[in-house]
Amino acid sequence: MNNAILFATGYPYMLTSILIFIAVYVFIISEKINRTVITLFGAAFMILVHIIDEQTAVLAIDFNTIGLLIGMMMIVSILKRTGIFQYMAIKAAKYAKGEPWKIILFFSIITAISSAFLDNVTTILLIAPVTIVITDTLKVNPVPYLISEILAANIGGTATLIGDPPNIMIGGQTDLGFLDFIINLGPIVIVIFIVTLFLLKIIYRKSLDVDKENQLNLMKFDESKTIKDKALLIKCLIVLALTIIGFTLHEVLHVNTATVALFGASTLLIISKIEVEEIFLEIEWTTIFFFIGLFIIIGGLEAQHVIDNLATALLNFTKGDLILTALLILWLSAIASSFLDNIPFVGVMIPLISTFEGVMNITPLWWALALGACLGGNGSMIGASCNVIACGVLDKNGHRLSYFRYMKIGFPLMIVSIIISMIYLLLFYL
Repeated sequence: MNNAILFATGYPYMLTSILIFIAVYVFIISEKINRTVITLFGAAFMILVHIIDEQTAVLAIDFNTIGLLIGMMMIVSILKRTGIFQYMAIKAAKYAKGEPWKIILFFSIITAISSAFLDNVTTILLIAPVTIVITDTLKVNPVPYLISEILAANIGGTATLIGDPPNIMIGGQTDLGFLDFIINLGPIVIVIFIVTLFLLKIIYRKSLDVDKENQLNLMKFDESKTIKDKALLIKCLIVLALTIIGFTLHEVLHVNTATVALFGASTLLIISKIEVEEIFLEIEWTTIFFFIGLFIIIGGLEAQHVIDNLATALLNFTKGDLILTALLILWLSAIASSFLDNIPFVGVMIPLISTFEGVMNITPLWWALALGACLGGNGSMIGASCNVIACGVLDKNGHRLSYFRYMKIGFPLMIVSIIISMIYLLLFYL
């Protein structure tokens, strides 16, 4: 017997794999149990009841995605020690001369760009506290500023391979490289970002007044004091630039993006002389193990032919029509990602879309999935991790943002972004 196939198959096992996946998903949504814990439990249970065996489970883990995440987390962990994010935020606020709309504009641009080349969760973690300091100094409500940054983070993260977990997962399972994401998603992300900012200006035009004296107080901030280590900053920027260049050339170099990220991270550790234990303590291991558990669960669904059956059902529904399939994936991804965790959803969609290869040109389907899953995160307060983090920062500082107050702004703007994405896909790919 082949050692790689030691699991049982048949209808009872297929049904069991579906029930395990649904149970895990329900617990993730309910937040009754930590999502990493329940995902690892579900993965282990699938192995225990022979839905999938250990060897196949290990093969199901996408180590390119895992390596890329760890490498970028290490680089960001070192970079944030320099104080560069605080410097940029204060500099931007002073450049705006304390004018509320200009601050929203500049902070949104910083957030979007940072989210494209780092990741949106880290960006919000670094920019949100500075925003609170700025708005407290101006004595204005921080909610419009944080909502704008949430939207900018999810939009900016859509543009690149490393900006948002769904894109990292898609890149890990396909031949699509860093340049492919920028070339195909970058232009439409810029359009969506500009439209979103225009609509935000209309929405908040009557609620952005500020006292002149408070503006003068803001101008007294000294951004130079935020840079804690100039030598480390220079090293970080050089390594980050070389890492991004490596991402663009990884297909030419014939190495995975994970290798590039880990090489950049290890190089930065060597030249920064920071204790590796300190950096390892700051890596989001709960996120890493969440992905590992999820990949095993998805592998169990694949082993029991659940993904194949879903693909057949979807093909029967769309009759193999590329346009209908792409638009269905776009809208389904967007709506699902607004109310559910988009990572498990994308985890199921990736092998499902892969089964269409040979039946139709699946490249447009990847862009539909990326746009829907990443932009859909703007639809509700729980649509993406950075949304939850920003709301937590607001709560911590005595400013509550309710689920429906956010949704009143975020959901319509998300729908606008998906309509624009649909037009883009129809014009250039379908």
